[in-house]
Amino acid sequence: MESGKLIGVGVGPGNPDLLTLKAVKILKQVPVICSPRSAESKPSLALSIIEFILESRDDEFEVLDPVFPMIEDEEALHEHWDEAARQVKERLEQGKDVAFITLGDPTVYSTYAYLEKKIRPTGLEVETIPGITSFTGCAASAHLSLGEKDEIIVIVPKVDERLAPILEHVDTAVIMKTSRHSKELQNIVGQDSRQKDIISVQNCGMADEKIIKGFFQDKKYLSTTIIKFTDK
Repeated sequence: MESGKLIGVGVGPGNPDLLTLKAVKILKQVPVICSPRSAESKPSLALSIIEFILESRDDEFEVLDPVFPMIEDEEALHEHWDEAARQVKERLEQGKDVAFITLGDPTVYSTYAYLEKKIRPTGLEVETIPGITSFTGCAASAHLSLGEKDEIIVIVPKVDERLAPILEHVDTAVIMKTSRHSKELQNIVGQDSRQKDIISVQNCGMADEKIIKGFFQDKKYLSTTIIKFTDK
């Protein structure tokens, strides 16, 4: 029996209209969908984005929803990843394709990377379907050009001591998940004397999307700040 294929599918930043045609095609027919959750009590946001596709299907399919917790304990994390890999590998060896859905793009800060690293060495087939990233979605919503001509863009997943020296060399900085570090970010950015435009986007592509100048002060997870240095 031929083995199934693991397919990483990016479902975009939140608006179902931003799904790619290839993603929709795969999700309409794949027999198993893997949609991780950050906690047992929390539903999968990625799954809610593709809900309209699943509701339109008239065939049988299975949804796996392993927990990929947002914790720092590496040993515990690997236990969760190993369990998810076990579940997926079991279906693949049954000849079933498995679509692992992820917000944004599977290659950019995605939980898919952890699973893919565990499946690929087994010799099972893997395919990755790119999706619209959260930060390009944010830039589009805010009517911003991230880069022009030879401008340098940097994508930063965390605010720490590495950020200040990086900012010295870039024209546009995209800071992801900024609501958790808004004060630190403001301090770092405030020390840079260049003229700048600062736009923050929350829940990009969703019904409650919010765009402001400056920084968000709440703790909502899906927050991105784009800093455009305007001195030339």
